[in-house]
Amino acid sequence: MGHVLHTLENARRDGRKLLAVLIDPDFGQDRERLDRTVQNACMAKADLIFVGGSLLTSAAFDLCVQRVKELSDRPVVLFPGSPSQLSAHADAVLFLSLISGRNPELLIGHHVTAAPTVKALGIEAVPTGYMLVDGGKPTTVSYVSQTVPIPHDKPGIAAATALAGSYLGLGTIYMDTGSGALRTVPPAMISAVRSQVNLPIIVGGGIKDAATARALCAAGADVLVVGTAFEQDPEHVFAMSEAVHGEVH
Repeated sequence: MGHVLHTLENARRDGRKLLAVLIDPDFGQDRERLDRTVQNACMAKADLIFVGGSLLTSAAFDLCVQRVKELSDRPVVLFPGSPSQLSAHADAVLFLSLISGRNPELLIGHHVTAAPTVKALGIEAVPTGYMLVDGGKPTTVSYVSQTVPIPHDKPGIAAATALAGSYLGLGTIYMDTGSGALRTVPPAMISAVRSQVNLPIIVGGGIKDAATARALCAAGADVLVVGTAFEQDPEHVFAMSEAVHGEVH
């Protein structure tokens, strides 16, 4: 078992909640902004730093990951939107299978393309069942993936999907409403998934305040991923960090 998955499983076992900050790789075009973001993430006591996005408009992905790794002693984990978003400078990659959708390329196709590169780079692959949930408006990830999100009020669908992922041998479940979503994954849906699987649950999208973070952790989320809110108001994330790290069950 790799170090990052081991970290997630240990946190899950011990009841510790983790905070991950998601960095847009296009930040690599603005060194000052990237440096400031990574430094703020470390000061906010983020446990993990994710790098990636659904749509990459910059060719500086590898340089971005390298810089993040230079500035941080946290594990740097790739959250790839395509097989091209890989870098030897990362500690691990979320090997995402979009189990909530029916696009074969995102269930297995891209994985076949990416697997030899991941092996050659020597980075840890974290087998992750990715579940897209309706966040109140269309997002880049729903458009690019050409998939329909799980309805916001259908926790049973989410629970069955996650259970299927666990039976397929996936190591973690990532529930996401997408960058810039109007709302996050509902606590009732997280609770439903938690009741069916004992895997680490990662939740991202639409997490904007400490109260929301606290509610998601209490519902069963093990890792919260903050991206847009952190970019807009880094100071605000300090309160979210305190909420996440204060939630021990």
